[in-house]
Amino acid sequence: MAGQTQPASQARPTTPRTPQAVQAPRRTTTLRQRLAELRGPSVAPHPLDARALAALAANPGCKRRALLDGAGVDKGVLATALGSPAPFGQSQFAFMRGNAFEAKVKADGGAELLRLLYERLGGGSPAPDQDAATPDLSAAGPEGRAARTALALREATAAGGWALLDHPMLALEVAGSPAYLEPDAVVVHPDGRWTVVEIKSFPMIDASADAAKVGAAARQAAVYVLALERVAAVTEGAEVGHRVLLVCPKDFSNLPTASVVDVRKQRAVTRRQLTRLTRVEDIADALPEGTTFDPACSPQELESAVSSVTAAYAPECLAACELAFHCRGRSRAEGAVESLGRGVRGELGGLTTVAGVLAAAAGKEGDPADPTVAALRRAAALRAEALEEARDQAAALRADALEGAAACR
Repeated sequence: MAGQTQPASQARPTTPRTPQAVQAPRRTTTLRQRLAELRGPSVAPHPLDARALAALAANPGCKRRALLDGAGVDKGVLATALGSPAPFGQSQFAFMRGNAFEAKVKADGGAELLRLLYERLGGGSPAPDQDAATPDLSAAGPEGRAARTALALREATAAGGWALLDHPMLALEVAGSPAYLEPDAVVVHPDGRWTVVEIKSFPMIDASADAAKVGAAARQAAVYVLALERVAAVTEGAEVGHRVLLVCPKDFSNLPTASVVDVRKQRAVTRRQLTRLTRVEDIADALPEGTTFDPACSPQELESAVSSVTAAYAPECLAACELAFHCRGRSRAEGAVESLGRGVRGELGGLTTVAGVLAAAAGKEGDPADPTVAALRRAAALRAEALEEARDQAAALRADALEGAAACR
């Protein structure tokens, strides 16, 4: 009956817990410790800059790059240890020229930089004077510098004047791991607007610069805008401008000039791609025990470690990743269609290898009802017809030439 309790003698017996039923506690390892193990015990983390972050966002399906960048692995050193070095990086002359030009732009407290910005993006604010604030952003470590930058941005916004932050440090979470970014400069307007400034050493001839270089600078600046928005979200009266100031040498001189670049499109694309990245800890948890990318290991060990992480190679990687030559070699060896380009890969549907594509085109494999297989076979037939016609024309020309030579005799 309801409300009655079961006698103790009739209660369901409980099974005593045996030592075998008790699970041994798992050894927990923090993400920072795990990433340090992947780098190597004596290897300092390689910083993830905005250029690398923009390249990572352009290829969010590459778990290999996400893990290596998140762990702070120097991919250039790793590529060299694997025997596939990439000719990346600026020459020493270009590096020195860029530093000299940036120093010229920021001389005298950034007076010339603020003048250029006021001419292009001043709006209704009063013109900057010699009293523009230039806060000291020095602190211990990247975390300290990021915190000091956030404090300086809040103080400058509350003050309601012009402020120039030289090489601030910004933090942005990438695949569950913090990345610290350092733009050339950020200017705070009296109305609370924040503007990213990119200083490049490529020339701006007749108020126009190389489109590819400007696009790369815009993608890089979009990363800084995303990082600034995290600080602006907790700063009263702050707003991050979607137009950045690009400063370059004018014509063939060393005089600075500037142009305004709207990065709303690049910001939206980068933000969407970053959200698609697989979290670094998820990728690391799937690796075999003892995996490490320490350059002190043998090439065979490094090859095994790199191969344990899935890559998404495409020819575009050659201009953006130090491991691209290594990945290209492996992709070609496997006959993967990705080595032909993302556009080709997208057109081939379920066909993933070059050998499979050729077999389908020759009628040896594949479902004839598959539109991709049907298109390949039609293309193969047209190619065969064209080659046959070309051979017939060549034979006719050869016969005419022999006939003409015989007549001359």
